[in-house]
Amino acid sequence: MTDPIRLLHFADIHIGMENYGTIDAATGISSRVMDFLRRLTEIIEMAEQNDADLAIFAGDAFKTRSPSPTYQREFARRIKRLARQCPVVLVVGNHDIPTMLQKASSIEIFHTLEVENVIVGRSDQLHLIETKRGPVQVATVPYPVRQRLLSELPTRGRSIAELDMLLREQVSSVIRTLAKQVDPAVPAVLSGHFTVQGARFGSERGVMLGRDVAVLKSTLADPIWDYVALGHIHCFQDMNEGDAPPIVYSGSIERIDFGEEGDPKGVCWVNLQRGATSYEFVEMNVRPFVTIRADVREDEDPTEGALRAIERYDVRDAVVRVIITATPDQEPLIRDRDIEAILEEADHVAAIQRNIDYPVRRRLGTDRPEGLSELELLERYLIYKGADGDHITLLKEYAEQLFTVPDDQDTA
Repeated sequence: MTDPIRLLHFADIHIGMENYGTIDAATGISSRVMDFLRRLTEIIEMAEQNDADLAIFAGDAFKTRSPSPTYQREFARRIKRLARQCPVVLVVGNHDIPTMLQKASSIEIFHTLEVENVIVGRSDQLHLIETKRGPVQVATVPYPVRQRLLSELPTRGRSIAELDMLLREQVSSVIRTLAKQVDPAVPAVLSGHFTVQGARFGSERGVMLGRDVAVLKSTLADPIWDYVALGHIHCFQDMNEGDAPPIVYSGSIERIDFGEEGDPKGVCWVNLQRGATSYEFVEMNVRPFVTIRADVREDEDPTEGALRAIERYDVRDAVVRVIITATPDQEPLIRDRDIEAILEEADHVAAIQRNIDYPVRRRLGTDRPEGLSELELLERYLIYKGADGDHITLLKEYAEQLFTVPDDQDTA
């Protein structure tokens, strides 16, 4: 039996994501952008150290469809280095696609310049790629743009649900057509950038552009594929739950925001073999996001209570937010400067947020005073103020006289 082909699968770099960053003095680039670029460099070093035979990037190189020349340069430098190690497949993701059909994608330049060892998956196509350990078939399915697909379908009179089904069937038909082209004697990988129905989402919901076409897992679970390398969903997950073929989202390589606070980030190393493929998710050391919740309502000094809560967390090099639950009387006593000082080892303090617990005051003994009469309202108020019974009775008698207007009195 031949040695398995060493495949490196990663996705969703999103270069240009600047959330919670500051400008790096040495490079002039946001510190958060540098986080993503460092992870990409580490992935390339991983490929070199483990003698990768093939790398598949499953889409979304940049945050926006029109990245700055600086970001394009930094991405190109790293991809060129990776291509010196092994062939690299770049699948076009939704953030790589221009808004106008006539424009090129943000990674099209690799195809135009015919960069050696770089294959741009800009169309639904089966590629035969020679690696150090033998040939591999890679079918690429770029992000299915809803509006472009709709232009090819009869849409008049169709409901949204009907259109969704038509679009899903259209993408499924493309995948089945690619499967029919596969040589069963050669290892085969399907790589795409799209949503699989039932996938667990992360923060990518906030950066998605447009409405997604959801592909059924059954469409991908064809035994003709030895591995399905997916991008678009930021959470690492195997949609086939350990069965063959693995249908894997490698996830994004860095955390975008607090919605991904607990998500591991990394890449997938695949031992690709016809009918005997295995893979491992390799977690990377990424920027920590830490939420600190401090309930100081029982503390005499709310700032000291918050500081004690913070001391229980490791905030070194983290993006941190502190959420303090306090009473209205405590709010003026919270000293942001002291809290910021204890967080000096953090990379960035995203927020010191106050959740003020305003008590519900039922001064009149009811949550719905609008249902009470004038005399009942007066009685409840006097009880609340501590008036004695005789005093309340006397005041109600006087009030009743004031509230009562004789029939013959002019009220105009």
